Amino acid sequence: MSDFEAPNRLDRIEVLAIRNTEAIAALTTKIDNLTDNVNDLTNNVDRVLSRSAVLDDVLLELRDSQEQQQRNFEEHQRHFDEHQRTTNAALNSLEAILLQLIRIFPQS
Repeated sequence: MSDFEAPNRLDRIEVLAIRNTEAIAALTTKIDNLTDNVNDLTNNVDRVLSRSAVLDDVLLELRDSQEQQQRNFEEHQRHFDEHQRTTNAALNSLEAILLQLIRIFPQS
């Protein structure tokens, strides 16, 4: 019986070795695919982070630009208000002069 068991046992060991080799090959393929997927994901994350950094810079520049535009607008508004006051004062002076001229030279 031991003679029959040995080949049978060797056959089983060979079958197990072949299955293990096939399983290792399948796992190696899966690991390779997983590695490719991780590399792709890492590349995507790197691109997203790079774009995010660029967008952050753009946002900072836009914020600075908006603040500068706001300051420019406020300065323009102050100048406009000052012009408006001086124009109104000049019109009032002209009106007073015109009234004096009308009194001095009444219409005949």
